[in-house]
Amino acid sequence: MKLDRILLTTDLSDESLRAFAPLATLAQAHQSSVTLLHVVEDTPIMPRGAAFAAPITLPGAEADQRRAEEWLAARAGNAFAGLPVEVKVIMAPNVGEAIPAYAKEHGYDLIAISTHGRSGFRALVMGSVASAVLRHADRPVLVFPRLR
Repeated sequence: MKLDRILLTTDLSDESLRAFAPLATLAQAHQSSVTLLHVVEDTPIMPRGAAFAAPITLPGAEADQRRAEEWLAARAGNAFAGLPVEVKVIMAPNVGEAIPAYAKEHGYDLIAISTHGRSGFRALVMGSVASAVLRHADRPVLVFPRLR
């Protein structure tokens, strides 16, 4: 299997960081480039009283995007020293659909994601981005399970 380009997704949590070291090892073994991707969830809001106005972005979404870029840039060099690493932060209304779409559009060979391991009612209420990525992906997805 070709692994020239790997897309590592992160929600900026400690859970997502545990995928960095094993993925760096995999990327070095295959001489892969790595892109760290964070998706800022941006559900467009329709302005009240303006039926034909364009949807607006949630307040603070741009600031969230800048903070995420800084967070990723601070960790990229340490975790992936010696590898070509790119940092990307995008905005999308649905994270679980945006990740596979981004991977397809930019030609990644593998998507890597960590799971929080939610089950039962918590998974039903909060959803599972990892499950959504698996459902929508058209390429291999490497899932790092939650440590117990």
